[in-house]
Amino acid sequence: MSAHCMLTGAQPGFGNRISHSHRRTARRFDPNIQRKRYWLPSEGRHVRLQLSARGIKTVDTIGVEAAVARIRARGVKV
Repeated sequence: MSAHCMLTGAQPGFGNRISHSHRRTARRFDPNIQRKRYWLPSEGRHVRLQLSARGIKTVDTIGVEAAVARIRARGVKV
């Protein structure tokens, strides 16, 4: 599963892991991506979305219909 949110577009950030001796090595900050299934009443079917925790809260606020409309506006197939 790729570490991208379909709704918010959250993707991994990159930085350094710094040891006690202050040596730096590359690391990756992944967003909290969850796979969630929602019922889409307008199409009479379930849709499975890969959302970050922030994306799930957004769907709870604006509703699944508006969220799917935003995802499709970003050019992502649902």
